Parts: sequence; structure tokens; C-alpha cells
Amino acid sequence: MTSACLLIQLDRQLLSLWESGRICFQAPVSTAANGPGERQGSGCTPRGRFRVRLKIGAGCPVGTVFVGRRPTGELYSPALAEKFPQRDWILSRILWLSGLEPGRNRGGEVDTLRRYIYIHGCPDTEPMGIPRSHGCIRMRNEAIVALFDRIPSGILVEIRESGDHPPCP
Repeated sequence: MTSACLLIQLDRQLLSLWESGRICFQAPVSTAANGPGERQGSGCTPRGRFRVRLKIGAGCPVGTVFVGRRPTGELYSPALAEKFPQRDWILSRILWLSGLEPGRNRGGEVDTLRRYIYIHGCPDTEPMGIPRSHGCIRMRNEAIVALFDRIPSGILVEIRESGDHPPCP
């Protein structure tokens, strides 16, 4: 992939995959209900430049439940959701983000990796296009699987409040 990167626009609740200066994949997302922010414990979605540090879940069935970044052996269902109503469901695939900007989203109280900020799947009952997460970027399961299969580990990610211009350098 030549100059591929992801752009997440918080104002539009939209993820776009850019390749060679053009958008080749888009999907609605749901970011933090608490809005943008970088501090540990804030429940906010961090802004700035990141890399996908790890891709987790290759080959797992759609709907695989993850806890602590490990598959539990469960597949999400309404019955499972009823049994565990307080779970923050992380499903199908995980793209674990690492900040690239010291003092903004890397290191200390703003370290994205240590905050466990992911792009991940969620139940289909969760709305997209509306900020509802605890800080992560949620996607529909089919969309996260399609994205996961198209991108390499290490891809650049830019999360910004607004703006349409290409994120890649």
C-alpha cells in the first residue's frame, strides 16, 4: 500500500481509509460520549497522530468477544448481552493505537497505548454516527473486519475534530 492512512473525523463520526491520496473505504463510527481528550481516565477519544500498534483477532469469527485483548471463546448474542449487561463489548477485531506525539498522546498521563484505545467492533444494536463509546472508536463488525483485512499493522492514523484534507504526509 502506497501512503495509506486512516482518518477519523470526530465531527462527522466517520473513518476513512486513504490510499495514494484518495478515499478507498469509509465507515461510520462511534467515538467517546465524553468527547475529545487525551488524559488517562477521561473516557475521551484522543486526538492527533497514531499508529496501529497491534492488529488483534485475525481469523476469529465475526462477533468474537474479547476481554483484555484475548478472545473469551464466546460469540456475541442478545442472550450473552442480557447475561452481562455491564460489559463494554469489544467484538470481532481490535486495532490497538499508539500515540506519536509526546506530551499530547504519548507518555505520562496522555499515553494512548496505556489507555487501551482501540478501533474495534461492537454490537449491531449500538448506534453509529453518535458519540457513545468510553474512549475507543467503535465500528460495525462487518466494517472492522473489512478494514482489518485491508490495512497493515503500523498504518498511520489521524484523529481530528474536523477537516476533510488528506491525512497522509
